[in-house]
This record gives sequence, C-alpha cells and structure tokens, in this order.
Amino acid sequence: MPTLTAALLTAAAGGGDDPAELGGVAGWAVDVMEQLGAFGAGLLIALENLFPPLPSELILPVAGFTASQGTLSLTGAIVWTTVGSLAGALVLYWLGAALGRDRTFAIWQRLPLVDDHDFLRTEAWFAKHGRWAVFLGRMIPIFRSLISVPAGVERMPLPLFMVLTTVGSLIWNTTFILAGYLLGEQWYRVEPVAGWVQRVVIAVVLVAAIVWVVKRLRRPMTPA
Repeated sequence: MPTLTAALLTAAAGGGDDPAELGGVAGWAVDVMEQLGAFGAGLLIALENLFPPLPSELILPVAGFTASQGTLSLTGAIVWTTVGSLAGALVLYWLGAALGRDRTFAIWQRLPLVDDHDFLRTEAWFAKHGRWAVFLGRMIPIFRSLISVPAGVERMPLPLFMVLTTVGSLIWNTTFILAGYLLGEQWYRVEPVAGWVQRVVIAVVLVAAIVWVVKRLRRPMTPA
C-alpha cells in the first residue's frame, strides 16, 4: 500500500501543482499524521492556535484527504482537531487571564495614538458582544487565535468560553476537513479559496485601522 505522502505527491502532481511544495507545511503535517494519526491532526491545530502563521486552511484539508485515504477516520479527524483548537485557545485564554486587566491597561497606556477612553470603550464593547466575538472569531482568519486573549483578560466565564470556542471551532474544522475529504485528490484547491478570504479580512482590517488612525490624529486624546 503506498504511503500517504506518496498519495499526496501523486494528487498534487496530477493537479498540476509542484510536488516539491509538499515538503513544507503540508509535508510536515502529513508526516505528523502518519505517525500519530488523528491525535497528530489535533496537535497540529493546537499549535496553529498558538502560532497563527501555521495555516489551518492547509492542515485541515490535508487531514480530510488523509481520512479519505483511510489513514485516519473522518470522525476522529474532526473530533481531535476540535479538541486541539480548544486546547490552544485555553492556553491563550489563561495567558490573558494571567496578564489581567491592570497589566493590560498599563500596556495600553504606553501605546501611541490611544487614550484611556479607548480602552474603556473596548472593554464595554467586549462585555456587551464578547460571546459573539468569541464564537464568530473562531471562524475568522487571523482572529481565530487572538480573540482568546481578551476573553481571558475580561475573565469570561470559563465554561461559556469553552462552549463557544468548541462550537465555533467545530464548524470551522468540519468545513475544511469535509472539503478535503470530498475533494479527495484535489484537496489542495481548498487553500487558495481560504487564502482569498484571508486577504479580504486583512484588507478590511487595514482599511479600518487607517480610518481609525486618521480620525485619532484629527482629535485630541482625552483622559478617562
């Protein structure tokens, strides 16, 4: 029986992609999953939460393709990657909780172009919309990891945080794993679409940041 790596190389070659590209993150992900199975997929996603440059948009479709080849079960891939998402998010939640509001506020006061009122408004916004932010944030590139830190700083009830994170991560992981599973040898087609979505998110954030900076430069800062 050919190895999973060989199957992936064949699939990429058949799709016109350069098989050598699988020597990067995809190749590493394959090696981990071959050695550790579904648990390995979960471990990779836990690391992706802590190190956002690791692309879940690539790892998850590879896990789906791996499941389609029988190397691991589809259910196992979904369950373990969701467990990994929760584990990574909890590390960042506890980091935010350890940092605490006072330290976060002290850091905030040292930042340029912000004042105390901005912090209080952000805090009030999270208190009002934090549940949706955590839930939907799990399905938005870039913010998937970052949203766990303010949840910890604001001490969102841990059971609520775990439920919202688990459900949001389950939707995200299942979508990409099923895409890789159903596409089979064309699993690699998922990442360009996800990359386009990520670029849109980055563009929106950059535009919003520029607008905010321009507005801030036009008005004086006020104390809390």
